[in-house]
Amino acid sequence: MTATTSTHSRIEPGILYFGTPVVLLSTSNEDGSPNLAPMSSAFWLGWRAMLGLGSRSQTAQNMLRTRECVMNLPSDALASAVDRLALTTGADPVPERKYERGYRHVRDKFRRAGLTAIAAETVTPPRVAECPVNMEAVVEAVHPLAEDDEGQRGGILVFEVRVQRVHVHEEIRMKGTNDRIDPDAWRPMIMSFQKLYGLGPQVHPSTLARIPEELYRGPDIERAREVPAI
Repeated sequence: MTATTSTHSRIEPGILYFGTPVVLLSTSNEDGSPNLAPMSSAFWLGWRAMLGLGSRSQTAQNMLRTRECVMNLPSDALASAVDRLALTTGADPVPERKYERGYRHVRDKFRRAGLTAIAAETVTPPRVAECPVNMEAVVEAVHPLAEDDEGQRGGILVFEVRVQRVHVHEEIRMKGTNDRIDPDAWRPMIMSFQKLYGLGPQVHPSTLARIPEELYRGPDIERAREVPAI
């Protein structure tokens, strides 16, 4: 059956952020100090993630140089801390496009956000103690975005990172399991069209959830176990 009418309206929004998790990315600056930056252009497949970043950002430059980062996932209870990092950058001088949007240089991002840096096991950048999830990762590949468009070429990079350690707060671990997250206990922060939201309760049972999570375990988990602590 094909509908002949539609209730949709054609629009051209400036951004297409329909809702993605907020990530606090910690990286290492050239002088060894930590940088912390909020972002939400991220998704995961197995123990790998794709992270979209402006190529001139301090975070992107740090990741290109050191090939490592920590992905810290804040809960919705940390919204005020995340918002304190809005319109700040570790880059000095501030990139022109960010300057035009009101960004300013802040050297100590952890202090600005009121968050605590703790040592990672396999990478140099620190983890965020208050975030319920920390994922230590290394850069495996860098993919330029919009290379087909001269006006956008070189502006955005997509980093493919491989996770080496996952640390979680005990309260979000599913009771009776070693390696599963309880989705009813984990309340991620969501960015939707530049605004911060929490995740609501489950709306419907999922047929997909009948598949045991163990069947998704890939070789990157075994590889991660072989990475020694530094």
